[in-house]
Amino acid sequence: MNEQQRLADHYAKKTNWLKWGPYLSERQWGTVREDYSANGDAWNYFPHDMARSRSYRWGEDGLGGISNDRSNLCLAFALWNGKDPILKERLFGLTGPQGNHGEDVKELYYYLDNTPTHSYQKFLYKYPQTAFPYDQLVRINAMRSKHEPEYELLDTGVFDENRYFDVLVEYAKADWDDVCVRITVTNRGPEAAPVWVLPNLWFRNNWDFNLVKEKPTLEWIPDLKGFQGVEANHHHLGQYFFYAETAPQFFFTENETNRERLFQEKSRSIFHKDAFHRAVVDGDFAYLEKKKKGTKCAPIYHQVLGAGESVTYRVRLRATAATTNPLQGDFEQVFADRIAEADAFYAQRVGAGLDPELALIRRQALAGMMWSKQFYYIDIPRWLNGDPGQPIPPAVRKQGRNAAWLTLNNADIISMPDKWEYPWYAAWDLAFHCVPLAMIDANFAKEQLILIMREWYMHPNGQIPAYEWNFSDVNPPVHAWAAWEIYQMEKKEHGEGDISFLKRVFQKLMLNFTWWVNRKDLNGNNVFEGGFLGLDNIGVFDRSADLPGGGHLEQADGTAWMASFSLHMLQIALEISCVDPTFEDVATKFFEHFTLIAETLNHFHGGEEGMWDEEEGFYFDKLVLSNGYSQPIKVRSMVGLSPLFAVLTIPKALQEMVPDFMSRMNWFRKYREEAGTMSLITEREDGDLLLAMVPRERLERLMRSMLDEEEFLAPGGIRSLSKWHEKHYYQLNIAGMNYGIRYEPGESSTNMFGGNSNWRGPVWFPMNYMLIHSLDVYDRFFGEKCITELPAHSGNCVRLGAVADEIARRLLSIFQTDATGHRPVNAPYQHYYEDPHFRDLVLFFEYFHGDNSRGVGASHQTGWTGLVAELIDRLNR
Repeated sequence: MNEQQRLADHYAKKTNWLKWGPYLSERQWGTVREDYSANGDAWNYFPHDMARSRSYRWGEDGLGGISNDRSNLCLAFALWNGKDPILKERLFGLTGPQGNHGEDVKELYYYLDNTPTHSYQKFLYKYPQTAFPYDQLVRINAMRSKHEPEYELLDTGVFDENRYFDVLVEYAKADWDDVCVRITVTNRGPEAAPVWVLPNLWFRNNWDFNLVKEKPTLEWIPDLKGFQGVEANHHHLGQYFFYAETAPQFFFTENETNRERLFQEKSRSIFHKDAFHRAVVDGDFAYLEKKKKGTKCAPIYHQVLGAGESVTYRVRLRATAATTNPLQGDFEQVFADRIAEADAFYAQRVGAGLDPELALIRRQALAGMMWSKQFYYIDIPRWLNGDPGQPIPPAVRKQGRNAAWLTLNNADIISMPDKWEYPWYAAWDLAFHCVPLAMIDANFAKEQLILIMREWYMHPNGQIPAYEWNFSDVNPPVHAWAAWEIYQMEKKEHGEGDISFLKRVFQKLMLNFTWWVNRKDLNGNNVFEGGFLGLDNIGVFDRSADLPGGGHLEQADGTAWMASFSLHMLQIALEISCVDPTFEDVATKFFEHFTLIAETLNHFHGGEEGMWDEEEGFYFDKLVLSNGYSQPIKVRSMVGLSPLFAVLTIPKALQEMVPDFMSRMNWFRKYREEAGTMSLITEREDGDLLLAMVPRERLERLMRSMLDEEEFLAPGGIRSLSKWHEKHYYQLNIAGMNYGIRYEPGESSTNMFGGNSNWRGPVWFPMNYMLIHSLDVYDRFFGEKCITELPAHSGNCVRLGAVADEIARRLLSIFQTDATGHRPVNAPYQHYYEDPHFRDLVLFFEYFHGDNSRGVGASHQTGWTGLVAELIDRLNR
C-alpha cells in the first residue's frame, strides 16, 4: 500500500493511520497550561528542573517521541553520556527571563523525514559526549545585553573535535496500530565514549487529577525468549504490547510526582517519575529490580562505542501480541518499504527534475511541518477551578489570564509554530501552516482551519483565540485567505474544488468578520485598530496597550487586513454562488465593506487625507489623541506595505455567472463615483475587473521603496522595517515621553512581547509570502502595462510577476549553499560547513537577519517558514 492510498483509506474511515504520530510536545514545562500560580509566572512555576520529577496535568513531553492521538500512551527516548548531571529526557532551553533575547531552545535536533500518515518518521539528535553545559548557557546568556547575540550550544565548545553522538530515531508503521522503532547511535568523536539509551514508554497521568476511575498499567510479560515485552492496558486506548531487544535492566516506575524532592513532603510511594534518573545517573538500581508493573517503563542499554562506531536498538509498539520475535522477521523490511514509499510519495508530489539540493530543503521543510503536529489539551473552566482532590487554584485566576474564555475546551491534534518555543497553537500562524500542509495532506489542512473556528475554540462573540498566553490578543484575520488558497490548491490537483468545505468555513468566518467590525472599528468609520496584530515590536510603542496620553491608534495594517478579509470573503462567496446563487447577496455585502474600507484608508470624505502620505509615498498609522489631535506615525515598515495584500480580480467569465451580484456592484460603483470618492476598481479591455486597495500610481510608488536595497529589499527577501531607519532614528514625543524606533536587522533590543521576536528589520516569511501572492494578482491583470525597476535605481525594468519571483528566489537563497558552500541561515557556525554530518541539515527559523539572512528567533518554526516548500514548487514550475 502506498502513502497516497493510506491517506485515502484514513479519510474514508476505513483505517486510522493517524492514530499514532509525533503528537508528543517537546516542552510541557513552562507553559500556561501547567501554570497554577497566582501571578501568572508560567516559567518559574514549572521550570525545567522540576520536569523530570513532577507529573504534568495537561500533556507530556519527550525527546523525538510519538504518542496516540490523545497522548494517553507516549514513547520517546532518553540518553546519558556518563557525565551529565541529569538524564537527558527532554530538550533544554532558556526561559523568557533567562535569555537575553527571550526563550530559546539550546539543543541541536533536526526533523529529517515524515509522511502525512506518519508511516515513516526520522529525527536526529546530536548529543555531546562531555557534560551538557546547562549552567554555562544560563550564566553567559544572563551576562549578555539585548545588543549582543545569544550564546548558543555551538558556542560552548562541547562539539569541538566532533565529540558527540548522532542519535537517529526512526519510526515505521507495519500497520496503523503497529509501530517499529530504530534508535541508531553513532560516535562521531575521535575516541571511544560510553552512552546509555532508554526507550521510555509511559502513560499520561490523568489518575492523580481524578479524570479516570481506573489507573492504566504497564506490566512485564514473563517467559519471552530472545526479547522482552510489556503489556499496556488503558481504559480508553485499549491493549497494546511493547517489545524490546533484551537489555541488562528493564525497569518500571510510576509517572507521578516526587513530592519529597520538590516540596520536601512525604510521598505515598518510592516510585516516581524521576526513578530512571536516580537509577542511571546515581547508580541506584536496587529498589527498582523487583517492580514489574507501573505506568512508566524502559529497557536500559549501555555500550561504549569506538570512534565512528554505531549501534542500533530496536523496539516495537503494537496492538496485537507477538507469538515470535517481533524485532526480527519483517522488522527491517517494514523500514525498507516505508522509506521507499516515502521517497516515491515526495517525488510524485513535486514531479521530476528537481535539483537535489532543493529537494533536500523541500523534504526537510515538509518533514518539519509533519513533526510539528502536537496533541494540545486545555479545558479553561477546569483549569481555572482546579481538579477534585488537588489544591484549589488561587482565586485571582478567575479574574486573570484567559478567564473570559469559559467555552474554550481544546483536546486536538494541532499544527504548532515550534514544539519547544511555541508549543501551543497561534491562530494566524496556523493559517499559514495550512498552505504547505495542503501540499501533501489537503484534508488535514482543511480540518485545521475548521477546527480553530469550532465552538470549542471560537469565542461566542466570534473572536478566534490567539494563543494560550492571551487568547484575547488579536492576530491578523488571514483565515479566509488560507481557506481560499487550500481550495485552489485542491481544485488545481483534482480538477474540482471542495465547495462543502468553503461553505463550512464561510459560515464561521462570517462570525469572525462581524466580531472585527463590531469590536475593532472604534469610531465606526471603517478604520481598524486591532492592536499589535502579531507584529510584536514593529511600532514605536506597544500597540496592544493603552496608548500614552490616551487616545487610540488608527492602523494601516489593521485596516488593510480587514480590506483583504473582505475581498477573500467576496472571492469565496462568488465561488459558491456559481453553484448556489443565494450567496450572491452576501457577496455584495463584502464588496461594499471592501470599498468603504479602501476609500477610508486612501482618503476620508471631504478631502481629508487618510493614511496615505503623498509626500512620502507611503502608508502610515495615525495616532489620534483624546483631544482630537491626530498625526501620522512616519515609520517606514511592513505596516505601510500591508495595503498591497488587498487585491482581487473578477474575470469576465465569473461576472457572467453572478448577474445579480454584478447588477448591485455596478449600481454601488456608480453611486460612489458620483459622490466623488476615489475609484478603486479598474476595468480591462476584456472586461476583467481589478479590486485593489492600492491604486496603480500608489502601487508604483510603493514598489520604489520596497525594491530599494537601501530600504526594504534584503538579500533574503523584504525587510519588516526599512533600512532607511538605520541612519534615521524615528522619535515621537507623547505626553512628555519619548518613543522611538531604529532599524535592527537581527535580534530585538527591546523586551516588548518578551523580546524573542523582532519586526524592526528582519525578514519574515508570512508577510513576504503575502506580498508574492499580491504581486502575482497585479501582474496577471496589468501585465506589461505595469513595470518597475528591480532593484530600484538599477535601470532593470520588469513586470510585477518577475518581482514576485525574485522575492521568492531571495527567500529560498536563505537555505541554499552559496559559492563557498555556506548556507546563509547557518552563519556563523563552521560545524555546518566543516563537519560532513552537519552539512545537509537545514533549520527553518522564525525569522531571518535583514542584512545577512542568518536564522533568528525560534530555530524550529517550520510552521510558517515551511512556506519555502511551496516557493520551491513555484520556482520549479
